Amino acid sequence: MSILKLIIKREFISKVRNKAFIVMTFLAPLFFVAIAVLVGYLSTMKSTTKVIAIHDESGLFKGDFDNSDEYEYKNLSEVPIDVLKTNVLEEKYDGLLYIPKQEQIIAYENGVYYISNESPGIAFISKIESAIENKVSSLSLIEKGIDPQVIKENQASVNLHLEKASGEQTVRGLNEIKIFIGSIFGYCIMMFIIIYGNMVMRSVIEEKTNRIIEVIVSSVKPFQLMMGKIIGTSMAGLLQFLIWGVIGGILLFVATSVFGLSAGAAQVEAAQMAATMPTDMMTDIQNYMAEVLSLPLFSWFVYFIIFFIGGYFLYSSLYAAIGAAVDNETDTQQFVFPVLLPLMLGVYIGFFTVIKDPHGTVATVFSMIPFTSPVVMLMRIPFGVPIWEVILSIVLLFATFILTVWFAAKIYRIGILMYGKRPSWKELYKWLKY
Repeated sequence: MSILKLIIKREFISKVRNKAFIVMTFLAPLFFVAIAVLVGYLSTMKSTTKVIAIHDESGLFKGDFDNSDEYEYKNLSEVPIDVLKTNVLEEKYDGLLYIPKQEQIIAYENGVYYISNESPGIAFISKIESAIENKVSSLSLIEKGIDPQVIKENQASVNLHLEKASGEQTVRGLNEIKIFIGSIFGYCIMMFIIIYGNMVMRSVIEEKTNRIIEVIVSSVKPFQLMMGKIIGTSMAGLLQFLIWGVIGGILLFVATSVFGLSAGAAQVEAAQMAATMPTDMMTDIQNYMAEVLSLPLFSWFVYFIIFFIGGYFLYSSLYAAIGAAVDNETDTQQFVFPVLLPLMLGVYIGFFTVIKDPHGTVATVFSMIPFTSPVVMLMRIPFGVPIWEVILSIVLLFATFILTVWFAAKIYRIGILMYGKRPSWKELYKWLKY
């Protein structure tokens, strides 16, 4: 055990003293905060107002298009259509809405044209279509002797009250919160495995290339060396994540303060909004906060740590075996993709199946498969998973980890002393039988 501790300590110190590690530890938060600030700044910038000419031969749609900061509509129905088309071609106007006169109201559904040099955005098209649809619907009702205002005044607005079987009030959007938390957990595990699994693999390749490994294996067993690399690298990674969180939080606080979004101003603004909110809305907000705080966040975090450790160790043992089997990073491509494929599949299942049906057959099965369970099960847990399923998934994950380490150690034991030849899948199989 003392030898394993020495290897872990050596790996940890060699990682944290590495110049690239130190640079990325302190520059990465600056980079991400700079992007966040840039995105926030760009979102506050107003785009240039686009001028849209309207040529309405029917005269029915006057005043149905409201100006905004993005679009300004000019009624130029008296200007010949050919002149307006030429103006659009010469970029005097950003677009032309052409509404020919139709014999029947219903014909306007497919009888309106938008002419421009560039394809318009989806939101703009939807806005124009909605305005025309509302007008055509109103004209159709009037034509049939029905007052559209009467229909509008009698249009019902249903507000469904949500209640638990126990009689407690609940709120909308709770599942969205669960989806968000599960997605963050799954994404963090995936990123950590990819980043620091590659770091384990590169460390093995570097020592193998420098022939340091020949000296090391004369004193320690390959299994101890592999486990020491995995654990030492994971400790360095956790330290880096912790530093990122602290620095990122400080930088975000400073950035928001610079942009006039200090905590004091936010509290004053929140108090002013609360004073003007209706009582029903305030009650909904209080219920919403109570629901979020009542979620078993601590147990979710514990599950995250367990699956995080199991998933990382499982994949890192494979990365270490790959690093021992090859001589350079170029040769790792044929082996890394099959290893990452289950992880990518887990992310796909999580985002496209768990969110839709967290208790379905597909989600349940893949939350039990060890190579996908760290992502899929963590995305299922917020929706309420029976404890026996969680325990079974954990047992299968760590049992597979132990089995994988045993197989990986066999490849590691032979591969770390093999030089000058790119191994094939057939040769790896022979190493496992050796």
